[in-house]
Amino acid sequence: MRFAIRVRPGAGRTAVGGDHDGALIARVAQPAVDGRATEAALVAVAGALAVRRRQVTLVTGMTSRTKVLDVDADDPDRLQVLLQELLSR
Repeated sequence: MRFAIRVRPGAGRTAVGGDHDGALIARVAQPAVDGRATEAALVAVAGALAVRRRQVTLVTGMTSRTKVLDVDADDPDRLQVLLQELLSR
């Protein structure tokens, strides 16, 4: 399943939830330096969707705040429900 996320680096704490123009918001404490915020966002999204980090792949947006991810899940229907819940927060 592919979807967009919007990374907000330098947050007080890491959290996933909310909608930014259709993209899932990932707030991370790490700064946007040397890909640290991107990696932290991938870890946070994996945790929020209850999948392993290796199941989350960055498709586009390494240096952008808006990124496209591909998540390889065993149960795509459950993943879709979780994603909708996170977007509605």
